[in-house]
Amino acid sequence: MPELPEVEVTCRGIAPALTGRRLTRAVLRVPALRYPLPALGDVAGKTLTSVQRRGKYLLFDFGTGHLLLHLGMSGSLRLVAPKLAPEKHDHVDLVFDATALRLRDPRRFGALLWIEGDPFAHPLLAALGVEPLSAAFNASWLRTALHGRKAAIKPSLMDAHLVVGIGNIYASESLFLAGIDPRRAAGRVSRERLEKLVAAIRETLRAAIAAGGSSLRDFAHSNGELGCFQTRHRVYGREGLPCVACGTPIRAIRQGQRSTYFCPRCQR
Repeated sequence: MPELPEVEVTCRGIAPALTGRRLTRAVLRVPALRYPLPALGDVAGKTLTSVQRRGKYLLFDFGTGHLLLHLGMSGSLRLVAPKLAPEKHDHVDLVFDATALRLRDPRRFGALLWIEGDPFAHPLLAALGVEPLSAAFNASWLRTALHGRKAAIKPSLMDAHLVVGIGNIYASESLFLAGIDPRRAAGRVSRERLEKLVAAIRETLRAAIAAGGSSLRDFAHSNGELGCFQTRHRVYGREGLPCVACGTPIRAIRQGQRSTYFCPRCQR
């Protein structure tokens, strides 16, 4: 699933190309993704004033309303020529004169909704937690948020009601960088170690954004290029391989039905 870095990379690729341009038409090739697709006839002719990210969602501001988009588990957005023939899983085109923003979603777990009024009051956004790259995300806040939590620290970091965008890959990578065992109870991580964890999360996410995200299955940039952060993973996907720091074989376990990778020696 695209995580915060992949969605941020997508946002940065789309915004300069489309901001200030008029939506000519919308082409919907299926009736629904995760939810029914909105009728967008009234949006045609309106100008896109901004594109921004909130968690793993993208918000396209057309002045009178916003398009809210989520890439789901396998979605990607590409800037293509409108005449380029769509492939099997190319479900939506947002056409801006000579450029089309094409949504590809093989599993159809993505979402595209039209929102009038305050988009951040929408149920999908209102319950989201703090942004991990914002000033609000710090050790003091995190210690308060995790107080008394018996759940393990790794799935706690992936709780979007707590903090947004830290998915499976970047939770594992950040915990390794901070030297924290992913199985440790979230409420028992010390303030000192939370300081290291906050710094590790920021370092990991920023490095991933700079590398264009991780392209493991379906993710690609808006220009079709792939991210390369997967070549820098220290633990994720490296079960049985030697730890880059100490040489101990990397272990893999299941937490919350997701794979967790860690070094049993470096992470305590």
